[in-house]
Amino acid sequence: MRLSLLMPAILLATVAFGTRAEAQNYPWCAQYTGDMGGSMNCGFVSYDQCMLDVSGVGGFCIVNNTYQPAVPATARKHHVRNDS
Repeated sequence: MRLSLLMPAILLATVAFGTRAEAQNYPWCAQYTGDMGGSMNCGFVSYDQCMLDVSGVGGFCIVNNTYQPAVPATARKHHVRNDS
């Protein structure tokens, strides 16, 4: 009986306190070559990291044209309310 009550409580806690999933945003993509056109992985922080990944398996690195750097929290504008 206790187990049947424990599982919904764990599920509820996971949903309530879990972090939300976000897509990763990195500046470099590896384009892998292959017989079927290859594939792409845009999960690299640097060009060197990308090149290490494709070395030996075939492919090349390109700039991720959808990359948008994160905005630092201190750079966000705060609106000041003027009650006068």
